[in-house]
Amino acid sequence: MGAVYQAQDLRFKVEKTVAVKEMINQATDPDIQATIVETFEREANILATVSHPSIPTIYDYFTLGARSYLVMEFIDGDNLEIKLQQRRAPFLEEEVIGWAIALCDVLDYLHNHEPEPIIFRDVKPANVMITSRNQVRLVDFGIAKTFQSGAKGTMIGTEGYSPPEQYRGEATPQVDIYALGATLHHLLTNQDPRTEPPFTFDERPIRTANPSISAGLESIINAALMYNPPERFDNAAIMRKALIGLAQQTGLLEDEISIAQATQFFQDQSHSPIWTFTCEDEIRGTASYLDGVLYIGSYDHNLYALDSSNGKFIWKYAANGGIVSKPAIHENKVYFGSTDQHIHSISCRNGKKVWVHSTDGAIYSSPTVAEGHLFIGSDDEYLHVLNIMAGREAWTANLGSRVRSSPLIALDLVYIGSENGEIQCYDFSGNIKWRTAAKRAVTASPHFYENVIYITSLDGVLYAIDAKSGWVIWRYRMENGSICTPTAHENRVYVGSTDNRFYCINTKSSKKVYSFDTDNQINSSPFYYKGAIYFCNVDGFIYSLHAVSGRLRWKYQTEGQITGSPIIVDDVLYIGSSDKKVYALPA
Repeated sequence: MGAVYQAQDLRFKVEKTVAVKEMINQATDPDIQATIVETFEREANILATVSHPSIPTIYDYFTLGARSYLVMEFIDGDNLEIKLQQRRAPFLEEEVIGWAIALCDVLDYLHNHEPEPIIFRDVKPANVMITSRNQVRLVDFGIAKTFQSGAKGTMIGTEGYSPPEQYRGEATPQVDIYALGATLHHLLTNQDPRTEPPFTFDERPIRTANPSISAGLESIINAALMYNPPERFDNAAIMRKALIGLAQQTGLLEDEISIAQATQFFQDQSHSPIWTFTCEDEIRGTASYLDGVLYIGSYDHNLYALDSSNGKFIWKYAANGGIVSKPAIHENKVYFGSTDQHIHSISCRNGKKVWVHSTDGAIYSSPTVAEGHLFIGSDDEYLHVLNIMAGREAWTANLGSRVRSSPLIALDLVYIGSENGEIQCYDFSGNIKWRTAAKRAVTASPHFYENVIYITSLDGVLYAIDAKSGWVIWRYRMENGSICTPTAHENRVYVGSTDNRFYCINTKSSKKVYSFDTDNQINSSPFYYKGAIYFCNVDGFIYSLHAVSGRLRWKYQTEGQITGSPIIVDDVLYIGSSDKKVYALPA
């Protein structure tokens, strides 16, 4: 008999939560007692020699009388048997594929373990934990054993999940592949193999029980469940490759993604905050990052510098108005505008003022730095161009209306929109090169991709404009206006709208590839990162979609509206919300 306890390790000054697995040796027969102790010691020794993100770390083990204990990493989550009981229905194919890829990865690691391969021998839903961040953990190594070719033993495993040869006492890598197939069959059909005659999976086809499952996934699982070991996958790595190939075919993964990236992608699908930081008022703008520091403004009038790894406060700089402007960072200085009608330059090192330049209007535009100058728009209807060292005005351009669009620098030209509906292009001397008109205000900022400017307007149109001539190449009409800055990647342009939809448009044909519906308007500009697209909307949700297919990867809801845009650095997403918090989330 035994139990597992959640405990605190008091030997550490910082509170450390662990799991303590207790085994009570109640056997009276000395031989059985010895076998139980041997099983416990085998588990402890196996866990002590492995290191894999899907295997719990062992910290210690000891025996007190008839009770033996393993001190292990605490896993916050439920096993798949509990989750299946709670769900009372089969899991979705995309969920199961992700778990299967992660399990193949850990089985491949065990089967290639040095100095000797390890056979788990008991893969089943009850031994697969899913953490609160949707990560896979393989638990309970009590009957795992090191592989010895030709060795026989007693049948140890779980009836229904174990293959025929395991009943004969054989333990090879093939038994784990079969048991994984049986586990996946259970998850996709909700048919418990322990209540069925053994080895009858071929009589209970997955797609008969669950027609929504693809033929490709059923074929992969059937191959793992072949009665004869040689007819199964040769190893877990080959099964993993087949699953990743299926995920690419069905749009779960980008076609060009590698096996290592795909495994990491599925293992890291989590969306609980790594940290949060609370400001004194709403955060409506977008953050910037440099050298481990996150810079973000708030409506409490402060620009904050935070440690990006843990969210710890470094310094803050007080303006005299709210800050929506995304900071620009150049040569250890931070530049931004404020509703106090000023452009601020401050030191990255200590947050002290370097210079301040006044305009005649509130500033919602974000600055751009190029060729020793800072470019920024203002509600005073001007594009301001300043010498970045001294903060002196080099030239200005009157755009005829409020300028909340942020300037874009490309091809040695400056592109910017204004509230009168014009998109304008200037050279670095302030000479107008071209002017193109939308039918309503342009609040969004231009995006440059392959010599084309993409920009939206409150007239509900996404414009593709030749960057050199200003000629409109094509227009795509949405159902409502947009203030989002588009982003483009591999002949696709992504943008959100106040019609509550997120769009993916083919840049060559101007045809819609897909759209994704949300429950509120999208003011946030999208961010492309490693095959996924990220955006936020006014109801406080952060969305992550597969960029190719538009399928939802995950979403996370903050406690307030989000009008700023996400940025991602080293697989971490940073975003601010009107709930006054800055969030760091795994991408």
